[in-house]
Amino acid sequence: MPDAAFIAALPKTELHLHLVGSASVDTVLELARRRPQDEVPTDRGELERFYEFRDFAHFVEVYRAVDRLLRGPEDIVTLVAGAARDAAAANARWVELTVTATTHLWAGIGATELAEALEAGRERARADHGVGVGFIFDIDGEFGARAADNTLVFLRDHAPEGSLAIGLAGRELGVDRAQFAEHVAAARALGYRAAIHAGEYTGPESIAAALDALRADRIGHGIRAVEDRALLARLVREQLPLEVCVTSNLRTRSAPSLEEHPCAS
Repeated sequence: MPDAAFIAALPKTELHLHLVGSASVDTVLELARRRPQDEVPTDRGELERFYEFRDFAHFVEVYRAVDRLLRGPEDIVTLVAGAARDAAAANARWVELTVTATTHLWAGIGATELAEALEAGRERARADHGVGVGFIFDIDGEFGARAADNTLVFLRDHAPEGSLAIGLAGRELGVDRAQFAEHVAAARALGYRAAIHAGEYTGPESIAAALDALRADRIGHGIRAVEDRALLARLVREQLPLEVCVTSNLRTRSAPSLEEHPCAS
């Protein structure tokens, strides 16, 4: 069994990072102190406790609170550079950041400003940390067609250098994957791949929908696939990868413990 030092020294690729959702305490602390308000603590200890999630719904609450700190392009640059700094500490050489463009646009950051900030963050990531960055622009499913329309327009008219794919993330419950088929197909026609979240805390049927309706090139999480042997066989047969994020599943309580994680067996 390789020891911890050997594993730490290996060069790595990180395929599943959310620009806001994966921000570290150090990065969020900088943002919170830049724009102090009641929602996000500006004390390190309090912020660490703020990030102790009770369940996935609570994780979304925390995510939204942090998202509301983002008011200008400099905040986006801080997030991208922070993600690269944290990735470099684990010897990651390449990261793919999922960006929910719609929430930043709705907060008042212009589309051109957002694209330029992402490019500036990408350049800083390479120059300061030796980390390459690609972008996946996800539809936040719970906001429906409006979010999907805005995501597609941003990809078509303002996609920054390093843009790779359209995604679908956010809450899964009550969000039919198939409703976004036309948007994903249109993004594919523009040359983008499809990285679709499914089967994190909904059943294997959401994974099947991501494959059948959206022609997903890979699945974010997908841990509930273990409940359907035919689906597992299909994933193997079609060589469709799952981005299994064990630490995230434990932190958001999608899995109660490592021993009880769906992929443990």
